[in-house]
Amino acid sequence: MESNLLNAFLLSFFAGLSTGIGGILAFFIKKDNILALSLGLGFSAGVMIYVSFTELLQQSKHYLIDYFGNNNGEWYTVGLFFTGILLAALIDRLLPDDMSHNIFDFSDSGSNCEEKLSKRKLCRTGLFMAVVLAIHNFPEGLATFMSGLTNITLGISIAVAIAIHNIPEGIAVALPIYHSTGSKRKAFGFSLLSGIAEPLGALIGYFFLRSILSNFTFGILLAAVAGIMVYISFDELLPMAQEYGNGHIEILGVVLGMLVMAVSLVLL
Repeated sequence: MESNLLNAFLLSFFAGLSTGIGGILAFFIKKDNILALSLGLGFSAGVMIYVSFTELLQQSKHYLIDYFGNNNGEWYTVGLFFTGILLAALIDRLLPDDMSHNIFDFSDSGSNCEEKLSKRKLCRTGLFMAVVLAIHNFPEGLATFMSGLTNITLGISIAVAIAIHNIPEGIAVALPIYHSTGSKRKAFGFSLLSGIAEPLGALIGYFFLRSILSNFTFGILLAAVAGIMVYISFDELLPMAQEYGNGHIEILGVVLGMLVMAVSLVLL
């Protein structure tokens, strides 16, 4: 196991930093292309909704049923899923409305107050996404690292799967920040930072949490994370996609996101 230590950490590092690939897409999207913004936000929502219900929640239920039995395991999965939604709502409420104004300068972002407020709201969505995805990436980093530590082949498979779905998650962070600030550097930077939680989770998992990590704790984390991702999709991404585009573009993005995620999961 110890011989795989470096390789396991590199796998989690690779999976986490793939969010930066999504951030790089900001360099190829024109700032005034709001339809691309709407499509990208819908795409990110589709990925997150699909992976939450088909992967995270199902894996959580499998772990919790093994621990609690069929009936109780399913009830615990449901309860933890909605606990995740409540947690995301609490985070959303605690984050100040002018959070983005404290980080970025919007003095030159528009000629009127309404435009500046719109950009602040959009930037807040990107920052909220970065916070939520960092929370989401933390247990993924643990999973990748621990899998690679015990079975390097399994670790590689998990790292590749996580890297693929981290790319559109990086888009979800980068697009709102880029379109609200006009800064490709900031868009890329925050998308990259949201993925740093994965190698960080690997380090913390190895040094501090090895004694308590189990399928039971992963079952709890995965169900709660699924709830968080569903909340952010419906409360932040989809309304913002509608605001900056139209219903058809938004739904097209959602369907494409689900399709890409579904195909990548089948192939892997």
